[in-house]
Amino acid sequence: MTEGPYRIAVFGHLPKNTQGLARALERATSPYGLDALARSVPGSVHLVASLDGDVRAQGSLSTARHIFTARTRGVSVAASSPALLAALTGAGADESALALQLLDPLPPWPLTQRSVWTGVEALTPGHWLHLRADGSGRQIRWWHPPPDDLPLADAAAAVRDALTEAVALRTGRPGRVSADLSGGLDSTCLCFIAEARTDELSTYHVAPLDEANEDTLWARRAADRLPRARHHWIPKSREANWFDVETDPGRALDTGEGPALWSSGAAHLTDLSRAAAEDGSSLHMMGLGGDELFGSTPSYLWSLARRHPLRSLPVIQRHRLLNRWPLAATVRALADRGDFPHALMASARRLTAPPPRPPHLDLGWTGGSRMPPWATSAAVALVRELYREAAEAGTAPLDPDRLRHQLLEFTGYDGRLIRQTRRAMAASGVEWDAPMLDDRVVEAAMSVRLSDRMVRGRFKPLLTAAMRGTVPADILDRRSKGEFSAELHEGVRRNRDRFLDLCTDLRLAERGLVNADALRTAFLAPSPESHHLSQFENTVACEAWLRSPSAAPHPVGEPR
Repeated sequence: MTEGPYRIAVFGHLPKNTQGLARALERATSPYGLDALARSVPGSVHLVASLDGDVRAQGSLSTARHIFTARTRGVSVAASSPALLAALTGAGADESALALQLLDPLPPWPLTQRSVWTGVEALTPGHWLHLRADGSGRQIRWWHPPPDDLPLADAAAAVRDALTEAVALRTGRPGRVSADLSGGLDSTCLCFIAEARTDELSTYHVAPLDEANEDTLWARRAADRLPRARHHWIPKSREANWFDVETDPGRALDTGEGPALWSSGAAHLTDLSRAAAEDGSSLHMMGLGGDELFGSTPSYLWSLARRHPLRSLPVIQRHRLLNRWPLAATVRALADRGDFPHALMASARRLTAPPPRPPHLDLGWTGGSRMPPWATSAAVALVRELYREAAEAGTAPLDPDRLRHQLLEFTGYDGRLIRQTRRAMAASGVEWDAPMLDDRVVEAAMSVRLSDRMVRGRFKPLLTAAMRGTVPADILDRRSKGEFSAELHEGVRRNRDRFLDLCTDLRLAERGLVNADALRTAFLAPSPESHHLSQFENTVACEAWLRSPSAAPHPVGEPR
């Protein structure tokens, strides 16, 4: 859209009516004047505007659509893919960032932002990039989390409106769309919203391997109430499985960002994308983000105790008894006043400590990420130094409240996951998307007052309140949740020989980040506990990426 010397472009899912964009462009006198527009645009978008040579570029709050920046020949440049910037600048792999990717389950904020290419930076969530005519560039903060002061009913109405609009933006396009129908609450809600708005909906359910997992039962109950949709059932006997990871040089999964967060599930994603495309779908929706936005973490108790000391006591006692937390440990955790940099330093000291055994209580800022036992001392030292640098820089959390910080941190992880999936699956012709990660949905989910985020006897009370009248009551009242450790065990078992072969020519070992013998031993005698098996995921993802086209060195300016 053009208005004299001003230009604005919005990429992604947005309403057909663009009059608001035109009015915003008419009123703006600089890139700073577009904040109100950025706060009002629904959907998930990249926004780029040029006003008299000054450029504003930004993505979404969750980073589902993101901006990366680098400098080349004294000029700041930006792109939605860091691989493009690495090709332009001739950047090589950042050894410290690669070592960071080995962490299980994931690096903490702000280390999640670190690109695997030197000199390529990710935009901080809630910021836009200002590119000036003189070639300089800097990040400008435009967004702050909304106050969490709405009663449950009001916040639920805001979530219902935002989520309905998010799905409507996807289903309003011509042609068939598809969606996960896992049986879980999040994807089920999306399916009911979508089916009410299109006659061309296909759903996909992948049967879990564990007989005790009730997700298929609940998916069929939902499907029976969605008569206009076309339902597809993927059996347990499917070919694709976890850890069926392509590691042949030049053919490995390439997200354009580095190691894929869902590398272990790439075979399933590829098969589902192919099936959806054959069924005529051009967009596939999943419920990613629902757990983070509408669930909770143990840090909820820390936040509740700070704001409502008396009201929090019975809630804390229920959780303590349910999880068998010792009283002394509970009191110590609740009394902790350590700031975010202190938490990073403490986490750095625990990188090689054994994982805590249950019952374990952690109400802190960061999770207990660990380096795998096959990581070399050099890799551990690189990661520990990154923690130390972030702590000594006085890095601030994403929100002063621990619960809200973690909500934004984990939502950002989901945003990274969906944008990687979208890029990796693009060749299928099916766009992968997660409506729950749209900006307006994130804001609505954060607006509920703290005391209403968890309600005794109810699972995800904010989401279920929002979906009353849209999703059948008996489905909303489900309190169990599927568990998928069987998929991990089966994936490791089926692919053990392939991974043992990798250990004879391990790229991570060539870089001094992994001890190949220690990794081989772990593959030969995997732990029976699923949380130990998850340590393989990030290591395999890193190894697969090092064999992909984008990891190969290229001269400056040569496209990847």
